[in-house]
Amino acid sequence: MDDDAEFITRLIGFGLSEKEAQTYLHLLKYGPKTPSPLAKSLKTYREDVHRTLTSLIEKGMVRPSLDAPTIYAAVNVDTALAAALKKHESELHEMEARKRELEELSERQRFPSSDEHATFKIIKSVKEVVAAASTLISSAKNGFLYIVPSEMLVITSLLGVNAEAEKLIERGGYIRGISEVKYADIAPAQEVLDIGEELRHYDSYGGIYFAVVDSKQSVSAINVDINRISLNEPVSLLWTDDPTYAKYLTATFDTLWEQSIPASEQIEKLLLRGPPKA
Repeated sequence: MDDDAEFITRLIGFGLSEKEAQTYLHLLKYGPKTPSPLAKSLKTYREDVHRTLTSLIEKGMVRPSLDAPTIYAAVNVDTALAAALKKHESELHEMEARKRELEELSERQRFPSSDEHATFKIIKSVKEVVAAASTLISSAKNGFLYIVPSEMLVITSLLGVNAEAEKLIERGGYIRGISEVKYADIAPAQEVLDIGEELRHYDSYGGIYFAVVDSKQSVSAINVDINRISLNEPVSLLWTDDPTYAKYLTATFDTLWEQSIPASEQIEKLLLRGPPKA
C-alpha cells in the first residue's frame, strides 16, 4: 500500500468518506483550489466537489476564502484531526449518558418476556444503530451474526462496538459477519479479524442488511444508504425480538455464508492489485 492510499485509508477510519479523504489529501498536496480545477483533478463533477467541500468545512478540515471566486484550502492535519476527534468525543459522551439513563430506567421496570409477545421498534439514525449493536452484543450469550455495508465496519471500529465484540469472543461467544470488502475497507476489516471475528467478503452484495443475536433478536434493513460516517446520518432499520423472523434471517445468512469468501483472501487480492486509480 503506497503512502497516499494508506493516508486515505486512515482518514476513512477516522470518519471521512472516501471522496472526503481524497479531496482533503489533494488539497494538502497541491494547495488551495477553486471547485472547477479541483473537480477536473479528481475526475468528478463540480456539484459533487461542492458537496464534499461543504462536508469537509463542517468537519473543520477545509477553510473557504472570503473573496470571490471562493478558494478552498486544507486545514493542517493536526488541527483538522483534533476537530474531528473532538466531535466524535462529544457524540460518544452523549451516547454514554443516554446509555446510563436507559440502564437506570430498565432496572426500575419489568418488561414482558419476548417469548410471550414479539415487539418491534424502528431505528432511525447511525447513533441508534451503534447503541443497539453495543447493547445486543454485550447481552449476547451465544453468538452474533451480521451482514452490513462496508461503512459499518468503519463505524464499529471508531465507536467502540468492536470492543464489545471482543469481550463476547473472550467469554466464549462467536461472531460471524459478511460485508463487501473494498480497498478502502482493508484496515477496519482486518481489525475485526484480529479480534477473532469470522468475516467473509460477498462481492457487490445488494440484499437485506441485518444482524441476529442468539437466534432471537434481530435488526434488519432493506437498504442502508450511508453517505458519510456520522452518528446523525439517517437510516431506517427494524428491531424485533420475534424468534421466527430471527430464524428466517439466520437461514438467509447461512446461504450467503456459503457463497462468500474469507475476508483474509479478499484482503490479499486487494493488496496485490493495489489501490484503485482515481
